[in-house]
Amino acid sequence: MRKKNGIIPSYKIVDTCAAEFEAVTPYYYSTYEAEDEVTDSGRPKVLVLGSGPIRIGQGIEFDYCSVHSVWGLQREGIEAVIINNNPETVSTDFDTADKLYFEPLALEDVLNVIDKEKPIGVIVQFGGQTAINLAAGLHARGVKILGTPVECIDAAEDRDKFEKLLTGLGIPQSEGKSATTVEEAREIAKKLGYPVLVRPSYVLGGRAMEIVSSHAELLKYMTEAVQVSPRHPVLVDKYIHGKEVEVDAIGDGQTLFIPGIMEHIERAGVHSGDSIAVYPPQTLSRQEIDKIVDYTLRIGRALKVNGLINIQYVVGEDGVFVLEVNPRASRTVPVLSKVTGVPMVQAATRAMLGRSLADLGYSEGLGGYAGFIAVKAPVFSFEKLGLVEVSLGPEMKSTGEVMGIDRSFPGALFKAMRASGLRVDFSGDVVFSVADRDKEEAGGVARAYADLGFTLRATPGTAKSLKKAGLEVLEVDDTVPLIRSGSVGLVINTPTRGKITGRPGFLLRRAAAEYKVPCLTSLDTASALTVALRCLRQGDEPFPVAMTELRRGN
Repeated sequence: MRKKNGIIPSYKIVDTCAAEFEAVTPYYYSTYEAEDEVTDSGRPKVLVLGSGPIRIGQGIEFDYCSVHSVWGLQREGIEAVIINNNPETVSTDFDTADKLYFEPLALEDVLNVIDKEKPIGVIVQFGGQTAINLAAGLHARGVKILGTPVECIDAAEDRDKFEKLLTGLGIPQSEGKSATTVEEAREIAKKLGYPVLVRPSYVLGGRAMEIVSSHAELLKYMTEAVQVSPRHPVLVDKYIHGKEVEVDAIGDGQTLFIPGIMEHIERAGVHSGDSIAVYPPQTLSRQEIDKIVDYTLRIGRALKVNGLINIQYVVGEDGVFVLEVNPRASRTVPVLSKVTGVPMVQAATRAMLGRSLADLGYSEGLGGYAGFIAVKAPVFSFEKLGLVEVSLGPEMKSTGEVMGIDRSFPGALFKAMRASGLRVDFSGDVVFSVADRDKEEAGGVARAYADLGFTLRATPGTAKSLKKAGLEVLEVDDTVPLIRSGSVGLVINTPTRGKITGRPGFLLRRAAAEYKVPCLTSLDTASALTVALRCLRQGDEPFPVAMTELRRGN
């Protein structure tokens, strides 16, 4: 047993009966110099690490995974023990796990519970980045990590090792290197050419991830946003323009099954947690899908994936490239599980215990189409977070997500957007204010809104560009009073220099958030909305889908 200040911790039961009756709920917390109240059933146990406090970048999706992992263990006759220090989640409900420890997800505290319970193994794949970051420390102290081998987890998380792996497999990835000094980062960016994507390693939710377009922006990022060092390298990648695609797969150590593929509406550069994603892909060719499946199977075999793996790709003009690999569950697992009818986490957990995919009824490769279109949309809380930049980018900002399901893509998209809180009428004023790089593309998007009957308004520079494209536009100099007047139903704004609080674009976006006017900061999202509105205008009503139909997969 590990000691704190020379004292061995003991565990007391949480009194869920307020001393009125004897509490028997298996909730435990650590204390010192007290009688231990933990009982031992004598059954084989597995410890599941939760995700800790819910926060932006790591939310209830991972709690869902922890719960389903418990169910998978119990289905195999294993006693399920959870460590999670968040009392407001389903994984910490009294009827979920066989035992629960309200302990911090820190190495010392986890080791103390392991010493007490002596599990046959620990599962780290379902607690997000918080849990997976503990794998190496636990393994180094002789703890058995169930599922994907620790050295393979490290190969996926370590940039240099992963680059060598992909090179050996002949799979292209976004070109980049890790930097341990500011000067090293500058040289990498110079060689790759701007724009580049910069981010710390081993983080969740894309924290401190940015797209930078110049040496000056890179220097500012390296000196203000992160603390670069040999122990904390910064990853510098060439930014690739293209469609982002996300894959979640289940492995048994030898073979992989892919329940489905999700395509992002927003192009690469927007964090996957903030993107609208659709299943199955709507614009990918058969050849592109086949290549994604092939790459996924090859990577999964090389990493000896046992459990879940998440891979993000970008499909550009030059082909399919790997963006990143997460050797754990992702945010899209609950969505894919529901729409495909595949209990992904339970299957992954049972595979960790030695069951083959064939035993579980799954064959290698891509699963069949479930018969429905599913759209996952993010939910934001910008009106409650003053002075927060609302534009979308590589750093995650959403606080939740919803799902729309229909037999058509426009119907599923409309359901998801409405459920996320986006309320747009079929007419009214829409304000355009876009960066110079987006002005040409904005012409087509604005024309689609004009064809739907919207009145176009725009800031001077954008108005000039739209008029040049032959559109009738009302020019507006100061957008904030217009937002406050209540006459605007939608704002479409792409930032020129985001995060600078005094700039007109920032003030426009903040005003829209505070007055609850929908503000779209990606032209891809704005274009997708016109697809949904056009179908509804033509009388194509969303089709109701019962959950019982989903479970049947028809």
